[in-house]
Amino acid sequence: MFNKILIANRGEIALRIQRACKEMGIQTIAVHSEADTDAMHVLMADESVCIGPPRAADSYLNITAIMAAAEITDTQAIHPGYGFLAEHAEFAEITKASGLVFIGPRPDVIRLLGDKVRARDAMIKAGVPVVPGSDGVVRDENMALQAARKIGYPVIIKAVGGGGGRGMKVVHTDAALINAYTVAKNEALQFFKNGDVYIEKFMQNPRHIEIQVMADLHGNAIHLGERDCSLQRRHQKLLEESPSPRVTPEQRAHLGGLAAKAALAVGYSGAGTFEFLQDSDTGDFFFIEVNTRIQVEHPVTEMVTGIDLVKEQIRVAAGMVLSVKQEDIVFTGHSIECRINAEHPEDFTPSPGRITRYHAPGGGGVRVDSAAYEGYLIQPYYDSMIGKLIVHGQDREEAVARMRRALDEYVIEGIDTSIPLHQRILRDGAFKAGQYDLNFLEHFLKARKK
Repeated sequence: MFNKILIANRGEIALRIQRACKEMGIQTIAVHSEADTDAMHVLMADESVCIGPPRAADSYLNITAIMAAAEITDTQAIHPGYGFLAEHAEFAEITKASGLVFIGPRPDVIRLLGDKVRARDAMIKAGVPVVPGSDGVVRDENMALQAARKIGYPVIIKAVGGGGGRGMKVVHTDAALINAYTVAKNEALQFFKNGDVYIEKFMQNPRHIEIQVMADLHGNAIHLGERDCSLQRRHQKLLEESPSPRVTPEQRAHLGGLAAKAALAVGYSGAGTFEFLQDSDTGDFFFIEVNTRIQVEHPVTEMVTGIDLVKEQIRVAAGMVLSVKQEDIVFTGHSIECRINAEHPEDFTPSPGRITRYHAPGGGGVRVDSAAYEGYLIQPYYDSMIGKLIVHGQDREEAVARMRRALDEYVIEGIDTSIPLHQRILRDGAFKAGQYDLNFLEHFLKARKK
């Protein structure tokens, strides 16, 4: 087992990893920008190293500075968390070449699954159902037109190396396709330095269902059930829950088994998430991508399984066999997570600033993953998420009621937050009935304005 781990991240996920390390008797190294000197993950670490100016490009994305910090602190492994360099194959390669352990899958696996077309092909070979789409990269407008006509409108153009909604365009006609194709390629080149795109069938009202997998270096892989992440705004998740209100135990076992099998097929190790769209009419599932890291929403899986995913990541990276087998996994109760962001709850404009009053909710079945505190300055340089509020109940009804109570208890003053939006969502009849899909929030917000 490692004696010391450098955490190449910030905020709540850095603090989350630190807590796991401390319980395992592992020392932690925090890296931070000049703006994060007083951040909780810095204050709580055994050692800390400033790696650059406030801008992420000059600090948290500065591979040279991070590797220098690893060298001077004599660390043994690097945990990338999520975001920043978590799915950066070159960073994983440099870490390995420096004689350190990258806590995540191998660089070649990150590269394979980060390429949406190659990942899609790998899933087809592994027997995982995929959304109908083009045969690989669409090289020009004529290929795009032929693929779209074959698939049938509406279709969605996607960046091969994309994510987060960048380089994605939905089109309904030939005329719209030509312009959207060019825009998507330009966005893909701008944001991902790769202008390749492909085309898939656009599903009108799907649910976003993801399967959590964990695999070790000894040929073992398990799944830990699904998370429903359908409540999104512009491809950014706001609320997640496990289990999904629309996934049966039989579907969970089948889809989870496929994901675990596919993980083994590509040589995966560590924590990974296989994302699917569920057709609202047929209930069928179709693979869309793999996230080769721990997810923001991992706590809901931990709450219903009792498995600490971060500790398991660390054990696997240290060469240990998975601590549980598939038959050991028992799903208990229901869990919901609300992402608490520093933004206006009506128009979503960012709201950086100093927190003048802070009180986190508590009580049975309530968990808060946050690095915020009273007097803390929310920086304008990074993601707006302040933290995550997670609850667990014996069933979904209790979990919804508990989340409503916890949101009412949560006090954050001095800045705007998304708490009022979550409070409205939790009171909505369709949400309480589990009747929502990827378009729910858009309709919900429009109805609010009328």
